[in-house]
Amino acid sequence: MSDTQYTEDNIRSLDWKEHIRMRPGMYIGKLGDGSSADDGIYILLKEVIDNCIDEFVMGAGKTIDISINGDKVSVRDYGRGIPLGKVVDVVSKMNTGGKYDTRAFKKSVGLNGVGTKAVNALSSYFKVESTRDGKSKSAEFSQGDLQDEEMLEETSRRRGTKVMFCPDESIFKKYKYRNEYVERMLKNYVYLNPGLTIIFNGEKFYSENGLKDLLEDNNSESDLLYPIIHLRGNDIEVALTHSRTQYSEEYHSFVNGQNTTQGGTHQAAFREAIVKTFRDFYGKNYDASDIRKSIIAAISIKVMEPVFESQTKTKLGSTDMGGNLPTVRTYINDFIGKQLDNYLHKNPETAEKIQRKIMQAEKERKELSGIRKLARDRAKKASLHNKKLRDCRVHLGDMKNDRRLETTLFITEGDSASGSITKSRDVNTQAVFSLRGKPLNSFGMSKKIVYENEEFNLLQAALNIEDSMEDLRYNNIVIATDADVDGMHIRLLLITFFLQFFPELIKENHLYILQTPLFRVRNKKETIYCYSEDEKREAIQKLTGKAEITRFKGLGEISPDEFQHFIGDDIRLEPVMLDRALSIEELLKFYMGKNTPDRQEFIIENLKVEVDLVEENQL
Repeated sequence: MSDTQYTEDNIRSLDWKEHIRMRPGMYIGKLGDGSSADDGIYILLKEVIDNCIDEFVMGAGKTIDISINGDKVSVRDYGRGIPLGKVVDVVSKMNTGGKYDTRAFKKSVGLNGVGTKAVNALSSYFKVESTRDGKSKSAEFSQGDLQDEEMLEETSRRRGTKVMFCPDESIFKKYKYRNEYVERMLKNYVYLNPGLTIIFNGEKFYSENGLKDLLEDNNSESDLLYPIIHLRGNDIEVALTHSRTQYSEEYHSFVNGQNTTQGGTHQAAFREAIVKTFRDFYGKNYDASDIRKSIIAAISIKVMEPVFESQTKTKLGSTDMGGNLPTVRTYINDFIGKQLDNYLHKNPETAEKIQRKIMQAEKERKELSGIRKLARDRAKKASLHNKKLRDCRVHLGDMKNDRRLETTLFITEGDSASGSITKSRDVNTQAVFSLRGKPLNSFGMSKKIVYENEEFNLLQAALNIEDSMEDLRYNNIVIATDADVDGMHIRLLLITFFLQFFPELIKENHLYILQTPLFRVRNKKETIYCYSEDEKREAIQKLTGKAEITRFKGLGEISPDEFQHFIGDDIRLEPVMLDRALSIEELLKFYMGKNTPDRQEFIIENLKVEVDLVEENQL
């Protein structure tokens, strides 16, 4: 029996900021360095902006000014301003805020008054300034501790609230804000709030057509089968179309302006309502998967006091709309059933295109049914979880699934590389999928090849994305290949596979390239890993005297002990992003289709430079 003592001395009470700093994941999800769109530094920004949006929704303030300069973030709204006597309390006292009073905030995003306090506690510098009634008051904090409080002073500034903060580097390691992620977040805000203007580092974001603009901006017109159907009602807005090129479903869902990336009751009801409405309109009991195949849609609803499944609000748990309204499911079904049916009757050309799409999906499904069954059997015989895939505990049933946002799948090639990653990974959240040789070039091939090709079939099964992205098993999919010509080719072939069959994985920022060091520079006292020639030169200068320089030619050459540095807290990921100006079809045709003079010229001007650099580094 253990002799460990358990007495009153073991019981400890944490104050609000200590608890947030000790358990940041409870408040902002994962930490990260800014390479992923759901990393903590973006949640901090979102929590501050949410308060500005609530002001806009309440009719107070149509403009938000945002600037990010390095680690310094500034957010200024022109709303009502925090009541001056409560400026300190609302950012530093738990269970304090205006969101508890539905007279002041009717359909708010931030309901529990925690968001801004989490930003305060997790920032090395935090300042809040409120202006109203010709007076202003400000307070400065560091890691949640009050440093300075200015008394009331007269001012001619416009009313509103300004928050400035610097995320704490002791919590967010080597972080960097990526403008692409910030801009995407801001675009979602203006799509959901027509009439709102957001100015970010001098660039203006504005939307007149709401969710219709969202789908148009995220997809090339040539990729869409028919014009976007855009429907609006009280507390609900939807937009939908079908893609010509992608196979699975793609949804953008929102509740009170919050992007519910994991869906929830409203998204489930929306998918159900679409199926029922199309079946009723066409008078045929089409299979749900045939109706929803290739659909691209967005839904936004507003709910009184919504219940989310976590502080980061990525999944709606509410079943009621609030007030005297019916359930979320009934409300959405009634709206879609009436408005979408009316649209189809008024637009017979679109209705005909949709029915042809459904019938084509039905034909393809039946043709693939036998192949899919054989593919599943092959996946079982291949002992997926023992050979190709070394899974993580989140999916092996050893842990709660509340760490899903942290899950990562490394896709690598070769036994030595996969062995090193497997031995050095975090078994709780990191999994490894081993490729055997170079993948097939899937450009121009049909979905049939996904089931007939063993590598693609097993990769699809590992990701659990055969029918929908909703059940994606890993939040981050990381291509981990050597930094040489062959490694780059494997990356290109894998990206082609995802673009061809699962483009939403890239659209929704799930796909990354693992950056591993090219050099190790060390002396007897210190070791520095370098990711470029410039970093190598800096390291040599830093380690004055004799330094040993090692060039890593492949992942297999990096020992598991060293690999821990590169896939742990200091992991460097480069997100794979789509150029919205190009259609996926055009993109794949240019890079992976037949040689053309344009591509030859592109290769001569660009890729040769990259190859030369790689070869130079290998010498």
